Amino acid sequence: MDPNGSGDENSESKIYIGNLDLRITEAALIKMFSPFGKIVTEDFLWHTRGRKRGEPRGFAFIQYSSKEEAKLAKEKMHGRLACGRPLVVRISSEKYTVEAAENSSKGAGEATKTSLSGSSSGQTSRSSKIAAIKNKLKALEEEGFSAKKQKQTDTSLQ
Repeated sequence: MDPNGSGDENSESKIYIGNLDLRITEAALIKMFSPFGKIVTEDFLWHTRGRKRGEPRGFAFIQYSSKEEAKLAKEKMHGRLACGRPLVVRISSEKYTVEAAENSSKGAGEATKTSLSGSSSGQTSRSSKIAAIKNKLKALEEEGFSAKKQKQTDTSLQ
């Protein structure tokens, strides 16, 4: 086997799935991602030591039989809500760049497009957390405004 050729093909057909809710199981993950192609391998990562030993780490890797299937899964599942959290799906070989962060945050107002990253880059996770907090505040403000309006209407009727 040619290590350069097969290694590149494998990394292009492998996706990273981050921001997984701890309630999502391996079986549920496979069920969510199997419609996009044949899953060759699946790595669901667990804490191996410490007080969280045996608990999911919140991310996983799935390898498809082709890079086209991996790309389709990324396109369809990135930003999709699972247990109330937007999934982060990337091709494993891709480096997460500032340009990618800007592209994914353009639709941050939509719940399914919120960019929350489980990546190792501190700046990326910080900016995505800020975006998520802003979206949450906006939703709470809108909810609070409608509740105040309802309360004012109720008091004016008395």
